[in-house]
This record gives sequence, C-alpha cells and structure tokens, in this order.
Amino acid sequence: MKKSFLTFAAVLMSSTVAFADGHMPQKSNEWYKNAQTALKERMAVQPITKRAKNVIILIADGNGVGTNYATRVYQGQTMGKLGEEHVLAHENFPHLGLVKTYNVNAQTPDSAGTGTAMHSGVKTKAGVIGVDESLNRGDCSQVEGAKVATIAELLTKQGKSVGVISTARLTHATPASAYAHSADRNFEDNSKLPEGCTQKDIATQLMDAMKAGTVDVAFGGGRRHFIPKAMKDQEGKSGKRTDDKNLIKELEAAGARYVWNEESFKALDLKSDKPIIGLFESSHMKYEHDRAGEPSLAQMTEAAIKALQGNEKGFFLSIEAGRVDHANHDGNAHRVVTDGIAFAQAVAKAADLTSPEDTLIIVTADHEHAIAFNGYCGRGNPITGICMGIDKNGVKYSDKPQTGKDGKPYTVIGYLNGAGSVLREDMNWVGARGDITMEQATDPDYTQQALIPRSSETHSGEDVAVYARGPWAHLLNGTIEQNYIFNVMMHAANAK
Repeated sequence: MKKSFLTFAAVLMSSTVAFADGHMPQKSNEWYKNAQTALKERMAVQPITKRAKNVIILIADGNGVGTNYATRVYQGQTMGKLGEEHVLAHENFPHLGLVKTYNVNAQTPDSAGTGTAMHSGVKTKAGVIGVDESLNRGDCSQVEGAKVATIAELLTKQGKSVGVISTARLTHATPASAYAHSADRNFEDNSKLPEGCTQKDIATQLMDAMKAGTVDVAFGGGRRHFIPKAMKDQEGKSGKRTDDKNLIKELEAAGARYVWNEESFKALDLKSDKPIIGLFESSHMKYEHDRAGEPSLAQMTEAAIKALQGNEKGFFLSIEAGRVDHANHDGNAHRVVTDGIAFAQAVAKAADLTSPEDTLIIVTADHEHAIAFNGYCGRGNPITGICMGIDKNGVKYSDKPQTGKDGKPYTVIGYLNGAGSVLREDMNWVGARGDITMEQATDPDYTQQALIPRSSETHSGEDVAVYARGPWAHLLNGTIEQNYIFNVMMHAANAK
C-alpha cells in the first residue's frame, strides 16, 4: 500500500512540475491559443485620458444581456457560423460594465425614467422625462421646479453640435429624454396635454430645440405629432395635433431641412450647416425585417456623424434602436434579432467613422425584457427555432428535438409573459401547449411561447451591459447606477 501511494505521489509531482514548466498538453488547442491571444490584447489596452471632442451614446431599447445574446447568435448564424462564438461590433470594445436600471419608484423600469438617467444624470420616476423625482407624474404645474438639464442643453452651451436618432418616434421616451422636459412621456403632441397644462408638448419642444440650436440633426419616426389632425402627410396618414399647427412648416420657415423618405434622405447635402429633421413614418419607423423606402439605422448614423463632424468643437449624438423593445413586447424573436443586427451595424458604422483617440462611444440598453432561454440545446441550434438535442459524439446539434414532460418540443427562446402564453382563456387558463416544428418557429411572424398571458410582454428589472471605447471609457466598469453614464460622458467632454 505504501509503495503504491509513493508511486502515485511521484507521478502527481512530475505532472505538476511539467505543468509548472509550461508543458501543458492543451497548448496546441485552438481554444487555448485564442484565449492567449485575447489575454495579450487586453494587457495592451491603456486608458485614454484626453478630452473627448465627440460623445456618442447608442441605446438599443430593451436590449439586455439576454436579448443581446440572441442577436449575437443569430447574426453569427446568418454568416454561416454555428453562432455562439460570434462577436458583435460593440463586444469588441475594450471596456465593459453592468448597469442597474430601476427607476426611483419602479423595480422594473420604464424608458422615460431610464432615458432621463442617461441623458441628465439623475434617476427619476417611471414615465417622466427631463425632471427629477420630486414631480408627480402628470402634474404639469411641477415641471418648471423639477427640471434637470439634458446633456444636449449642456454640451450645446459648450459649442458642440447635437444629434438625436431613433427608429421609434422622435417624441418617444428615450429620444425625447435627450432634449425635453415633460410631466408625462405620453404628452407627445398638444392633444394629449390635460386641460390647464402649461408645459409644451414634446414635439413642440423638439421644434424649439432645433430653432434654438440645441438639436441640429434629428432622424426618426413620429410625423403625426408634428402636423394637424385635419392634414394628411406624404403617405396619406393624418396628424394628431388639435391646435392646427404644422411644426414641420415652422421648422422649414426657420431654415431647417425636412426629409421624409429614403429618396429625400439620400439627397441631403451633409456639408451644409442648416439643421435637418427627418420624419420617416407617421408613427414608429418600420422594423428592419419590413423596412422599405426609409433609411436604416446605420445609414442615419452615418449621415448624422457626417453632418455634425464639421463643428471643430465636436458633437454629441444619441442613437436609439427603439424597435428591439417593441418586438420583445410582441414576443416576436425574429424581429428582435433582425433589429438587433441593425443596431450592431450602426455601432460598427459609428466606430468606423470616428477615432477612439477623440470620440467616446458608449453602447448600452435602457432595460431588459422577460426573455428566457430553454435548455438543453445543441451547439449551433437556430436561436429562433425549436431546441434540438446535444450530439454526444460531435459539435453541431442532433436531429432529435428536446421535449417537455408533455412530450412536445419547445423553442429556444421563450418569455415569462406575453401574447404567446400557453395558458388559454377558453380552457379557464389551463395550459395547452401544441406541437411546433422548426419551420414554424423560425417563421418571421412566429410569436414565441410564453407563460403568463398578457397582451404585451413586459420589461424586466435585471442589469444591462454597457460597452465603451475612447476617452475615459475605462470609467465604465463594475456594476454602476444608470445615471452614472451621464457623469462619465460629461467628464469625458470636459476633461482638462
């Protein structure tokens, strides 16, 4: 027994010495070598502590860590990869943190409160824009006393140009939080203002901001909030305003250029210093899957940067992929990931057109959704499809679907709640899960299976990621409060 133990100890010691000397059998393994390359790259990263001439924040609405994962895998699979190993444009950025997204009165946040946190540096209540938590939602009389300065207002005073982009309505919560102050996010035009309310509606505030030079470029949807109810726009859709004002005409009279479709957008002279407003839909812009006749998020990003970069003092640009959120609300994973890819392409475009030496780029989300991922799916499983088994002898997924205790297959992506609930009202809310094929699940119009029945899936409260590159990007690390992002942007723009 003693001899056997000594022999084992000698073998163990020799193995330990061999590993200590660097003679590891895995040194020729591709995974090991890739990790060594990544280690060297990260060791070479040095903080950039110059003043940021330009600051760009890209916000994919509803694009938490889970939603980002789905987009990563899907884009990789569209490129012929298995998908899991793919890297999105922002995932190449050297600095990363986690962001706490709650509003002061809500564990699960709303985009008005989160947008205000990022654009003004204070956490506030759900549903209010550009004001602090002292305001009671909907009380217009409290707006003046509760106003907080937006980053657009502050950086304009420093001589910088400002742009706001969204695939949602420009008057919607996240883009509005860059320039507006409102007791309620729903006050997008005057028809929504309660009787006796003295604050201006959000569309009017954008017009005023553009006239004052606080916003120089604005691209997005929401045309209906800028024109009278009695008027139809270029696509035959009626306006919402009841004050008979045509804010587009007022902006044009003040010298702004107006574009409304892909053709007029492409005809823009981006070297001119005249302000630009692009309103490409009556309401939100189209999902990327359905897009026709209007620019992509990457095209709007490129145009805005080229229009703003003529200012020698620099610019601030807020970019929102607003419809990632809407597709999650619909439980429609295909449009979530295709709009997610459009967002990643906009990030890549912003990175290509700027230098990390003088431009801080921050990529984040305002909140996550109640999205979840089922197991145990094999490698390379279509992320919007049904869950196929793990191949014990190979890499790619097997040809046998995973099933639940009911014997039926299930999708990789599911939601905790939403329109795709497996609980049915006609059965007194008893579960009734049907069979589903890969072809059905990967159809662009498929609504993912969900648990709790709701007409619209909800946000969720977990942390989201923040990715950054450029001056002072290293300050975005660890777990941070969402309003801290504003402080980093302002510090970078004002560093000595």
